Amino acid sequence: MTSVGAHKLRVVGNLPYNISTPILFHLLDAVDVIEDQHFMLQKEVIDRMVASPATSDYGRLSVMLQWRYAMENVLFVPPQSFDPPPALDSAVVRMVPHAAPVALDVKLFSEMVRVAFSQRRKLLRHSLGKWLEQRNFSGSFNLQRRAEEVPVAEYIALALNQS
Repeated sequence: MTSVGAHKLRVVGNLPYNISTPILFHLLDAVDVIEDQHFMLQKEVIDRMVASPATSDYGRLSVMLQWRYAMENVLFVPPQSFDPPPALDSAVVRMVPHAAPVALDVKLFSEMVRVAFSQRRKLLRHSLGKWLEQRNFSGSFNLQRRAEEVPVAEYIALALNQS
């Protein structure tokens, strides 16, 4: 946490595809001292970051980042913007930490989301259902859906019921 009047960091970068996800997950640990983040990334990565539920791009990356950030794909960058032009499209994303995020057990939340998306094409009862059973979960949660059909808010609520 920053002290009153302390300046927060503004993080800017051009992240290579092969290490972009680990960097984004690492920055989650420092989100409390970050004012905002702007990154140029492969467009496909940004599509996954900002994806809505029930779309093919929605996944673990979407859930973990949307829990802590408001994100916006702010600029498309075509291959012709570079010399030599790469074989892929790029984009710029703006990530602003939520002012009052839901406090939860991050390790538990991360594990739960990882398990939910571990068998992406199967119903949640095959992955998350077994995980919840092992934790003696007695609440209600619709396991007759696929992981990509569950909104971020429902994953958060489920994690809060596990703590």
